[in-house]
This record gives sequence, C-alpha cells and structure tokens, in this order.
Amino acid sequence: MAAAPFPAGILIAAVVFHATVVLSSFPATFHLERGITANHKLKLSKLKERDRVRHARMLQSSGIGVVDFPVQGTFNPLLVGLYYTRLQLGSPPRDFHVQIDTGSDVLWVSCGSCNGCPVNSGLHTPLNFFDPGSSPTASLISCSDQRCSLGLQSSDSVCSSQNNQCGYTFQYGDGSGTSGYYVSDLLHFNTVLGGSVMDNFSAPIVFGCSTLKTGDLTKSDVAVDGIFGFGQQDMSVVSQLASQGITPRAFSHCLKGDDSGGGILVLGEIVEPNIVYTPLVPSQPHYNLYLQSISVNGQTLAIDSSVFGTSSNQGTIIDSGTTLAYLAEAAYDPFISAITSIVSPSVHPYLSKGSHCYLMSSSINDIFPQVSLNFAGGASMILIPQDYLIQQSSITGALLWCIGFQKIQGQGITILGDLVLKDKIVVYDIANQRIGWANYDCSMSVNVSTALDTGKSEFVNAGTLSNNGSPKTMLHKMTPRPQGRVVLLFWLQPVAAWCALGLYLQRLQGHVVLRMSSAMYTDTARFIQ
Repeated sequence: MAAAPFPAGILIAAVVFHATVVLSSFPATFHLERGITANHKLKLSKLKERDRVRHARMLQSSGIGVVDFPVQGTFNPLLVGLYYTRLQLGSPPRDFHVQIDTGSDVLWVSCGSCNGCPVNSGLHTPLNFFDPGSSPTASLISCSDQRCSLGLQSSDSVCSSQNNQCGYTFQYGDGSGTSGYYVSDLLHFNTVLGGSVMDNFSAPIVFGCSTLKTGDLTKSDVAVDGIFGFGQQDMSVVSQLASQGITPRAFSHCLKGDDSGGGILVLGEIVEPNIVYTPLVPSQPHYNLYLQSISVNGQTLAIDSSVFGTSSNQGTIIDSGTTLAYLAEAAYDPFISAITSIVSPSVHPYLSKGSHCYLMSSSINDIFPQVSLNFAGGASMILIPQDYLIQQSSITGALLWCIGFQKIQGQGITILGDLVLKDKIVVYDIANQRIGWANYDCSMSVNVSTALDTGKSEFVNAGTLSNNGSPKTMLHKMTPRPQGRVVLLFWLQPVAAWCALGLYLQRLQGHVVLRMSSAMYTDTARFIQ
C-alpha cells in the first residue's frame, strides 16, 4: 500500500511553557500556550535553520566534544606525499577531500565553474565541486563585509570593485596557484554533548571557492578538492571556530611515518610529559621558529648563527604541506659533510640526480647518527635516521638511502616538512605563541587537555573500538569544555587501511582522560606512482 504523500509544509504545534506559581495550599499551575498556531506552516529549511540556531546556543552554553574526520595519505613522496582529510560543507552537506596544510591559512575548495580543476584523482577519491547556488545556507562575501578584510590578510589580491565580490589569489612555493572568491556556509560535524551522541552539528565559516587552478594543482595523480589551511591568521578555520567560542586557538598533530600513513589531528592541546616548547617568532604569517644550531652525533656544526636569523623573511618554518625538509644554503653543506664523514667507513656515498645518497646493506640505525635541531628556550628536536633519510631503491642487492633535506639556494630559509614532523606530537599553541613537540609512536593514543565548567582540569579518553570490518570510520564524540570550548579531533585514516576511532570516558582521581588510537584493517596496498 502506497504511503500518503508528505505535505509541502509541516504543521507545527510547538508549545511554550508559561509558569504561574500559586503560593497557597494548591499545587503550582502551568499554562501551556502555542508558540505557533496549528494552521501555520513552515518550510523544512526554516525549521532546520531554527534547529541550527538552537544547536549553536547549545554549543555556546555547554560546549561540544570530539569531531573526527577520516583522512588518507602518507608522507612518502614515492607513494602519496601528502595527508588529506574529508570534511562536509553546505546544505545539504557535501564531502570534500582537502590537504592538511599548516603553511597556509585559508580553507578553499574547487567550484563548479573552475578552470583547470581536475575531474579525476589518482588517489581514487571522488572529486566534488562546491556550488553556492545549490546551498540555501551559502552566501557570497561582499567587499563591504568585515570578513572580507580578514581574507585579504592572507591573500595576494584585493577586493574587486566591479562586482563587489571578495576574491583571492594564492601562489604556492611549488609554482602552483589558485584564485576564486569567498563564501560563507556551514561546516558540519558530529559530537558527543553531555555524554550523548549528537549528530549534524554545524558552524558557519568563511572559505574559498576556487574558479582557477594552475601548475601542479591541475594534475590528476594526487588531486584533491582543495587545501585546508591551519595557519594562525584570522581567516583560518582554527581562528574562526575559536572566535565563535567553539574551540581553543591551539591544535596538534601526530603523523604516522610508515607507508601505511595515518595519525591524529586535534583542535586542542595534546598533553604528554616529554613535550618541549619553543617560542614563535612574533608577527609572522607562518609558524616561524628561532633555530639556533644543528648538532650531528652530539657535535655542534660550525654554522654562523646569522644563517638562522629571522629578519627579512628568514627563519625556520614548520609546514605540514611540505613533504621533505629544506635547509638554508649556508647550513646544507656542513650538514651533509658531517653525516658523510661519520658513515663513510661503513657505506658507499652515491650521488643520484643531485641528491646525496648512500649504498648499504645493513640497518641505517646501526650506522647513521642522530641529528639535533636546537631551538630557543632549550628545546631540541631529535631526528633519528628515518627523519632525514629516504629509501629510494636497491642496486645490486644494496639499499639506496638518500638525504631527504634539500638545499634552498640563496635564501636564509629552513622549512621542516612531513619528513621531519612525522612520528612526533607537534602542538601549535597559537594563543600562547609557542610550538611544542615530542617523539612519539603515532599509532598509540594521546592525552588531550580539557576543562569543565567547574574549573577543574579534565582529560578525555579516546580508546580503540572495532568497526567490524566496515570500510567507514566510526564517529564517536566527546564531552564539553568550559565556555563552549572543545577539543576537535580529526582521525587520519592511512592509505590502504581503514581506521576505527573509538572514544570512551575513564575517570581517574577526579579526572577524565581522553585517549585516541586506531584499529587497523589493512587492505591491498595502492601505490601511487
């Protein structure tokens, strides 16, 4: 039997409590009044907007818990060479795969009218195009909009007076670029609020809608829908959510370094006892640090301190959007010479396409030294051989390992990409202008600090749950933070494997501990050439 058709409008019999307390021997009486008359009809979109506003008030008053996004990718340039996540934008929500990039500020995705945008990806992920006209919650950002000025902080363009549309143009270090215009729409996520799973939460954000791509962004081999900028400018999603009282101005990541990839990305501060911190260079667009010296096998290299200066756009930049690592020219040769002099009795140096490589048949950990990058405040980043070497191939039965650090000609800039950042907890404490790190097994769980309205410190614990072989990551959310602040978790799902993220609460001595880890379900490996 066919079901009766759903009416075009929805009849609402909402009621509002109006209480009158009678101070006598009789009980209190409550008069119920209709907030909307029975013959009044509202469109579904209006009801959804009302619920969204209500949810926003709930976030502000009670806080939200954990949000996780399944992410694929690995640092290995011979496989993928990037990490990317899936997020949902617009109404109804649509999926977009975007690269995680701490070296830029703006979230942008491809638009339907994009020129030069790939339509297929060698990563075997569907590519989508955002259409503001198809989302009733989307709005264009005009030149007079105050939010346009935030975008201009991070953009190479100015607002167009011809169409009163706030636009942008970005040029990246690899020569690629994109341009488009800014829109406002909803970012969707699920959470646990007050111990209960709450679906379909959302927050309005401003992001870019790209209509042009150039350079490597036009290629299909590792194409994604856009870039998720985690910089510290006001236009970054981190800053936008913080300004709404939803998250703190801090985030952390722990990227798995093996070929299966994966890791953890947290909007919040990971707390581990071995994390060391160094101050950020103030008033810089990037996460720029005061590198003071480099040590190889405990010996400080003879490099003039001015090489690591931070004036005139110099310095040492932390950038998850960079795959390898790059040394200022005056520091590169002493670095290579120090390593080669230590290992040359045991291995054969080999120059391959301009890269310094070594042929060897034994373990690199038995031969190659530790490297220490020494920063202001006494914070040292210890690099094991896997943090500066990349295996290339084998020749006559011997493995060819090459230095992953590259030379930057004529510039006093050092860039630390995923080669160095992997297998470490890295904390970006924007509010306190500092960066912290600790070597860590990123397949293990992590502690993330939160607090309750009572003012007591709290930790939320995210444990591992099985997904029963399902190819979709299970979403489990968590408890609120004070004043609506939360810890947002992004689960990084490795290539050729599915991760299950499980969250559970565990009270220990008045604290709740949040831990996060993964359960791996390995599939046939996909090698992207």
